[in-house]
Amino acid sequence: MAEGLRERKKRQTRQYISDVATGLFLERGFEAVTVAEIADAANVSVNTVYNYFPAKEDLFFDRSAGVVDRLARWIRSRDAGESAAGAVLRELRGEVQAVSPRVGLMKGYNRFMRVIHEAPALRSRLWSLQQEVHDNVAAALREETGAAGGDPLPDLMAGQICWIHETVFVTIGREMMAGREPAEVSREVLALIDDIEDLLGERVLAYAVRPQG
Repeated sequence: MAEGLRERKKRQTRQYISDVATGLFLERGFEAVTVAEIADAANVSVNTVYNYFPAKEDLFFDRSAGVVDRLARWIRSRDAGESAAGAVLRELRGEVQAVSPRVGLMKGYNRFMRVIHEAPALRSRLWSLQQEVHDNVAAALREETGAAGGDPLPDLMAGQICWIHETVFVTIGREMMAGREPAEVSREVLALIDDIEDLLGERVLAYAVRPQG
């Protein structure tokens, strides 16, 4: 369905508030900026800000919804004959090889990461988002394999798959904060992904293979 005028205006307003907030956070740090200052800079009321973003942390992690279900989406859309871990490895390789901003391979990402490291509230929210990623992966694996509710295997496999993702992102974040060039980090992380795959056991790499045909 086509987006209506009202929906488009709300989306644009939300994005504008988020962009203004992000600029202020990058300039002054998360804790130094108040919601009132964000509202004033965006020329909206404080209530309007909270209507779109229930918590201040939501202004920083404004695209978290697309991130927390990304691994689950990769797993559900895996190719025939491909395992869950194989799909995640393939998708990550593609993003890293493309030097994609979606995995933090871009100029300025060091500033974004520095804001997180300097704000305990953001580090706490990031941990919460990582838990959501794990839960979404575990749910996807349970659905895709038809595992019983009490079967611990989907949760164990979700831990392994999330480890792949977190290791790649932590490495990229650390190297970008050190002032490295995105293309250079990309080459090194591609080698890291190969090492990660070598470390994974056959049971993980062969789990939740999509049937052929």
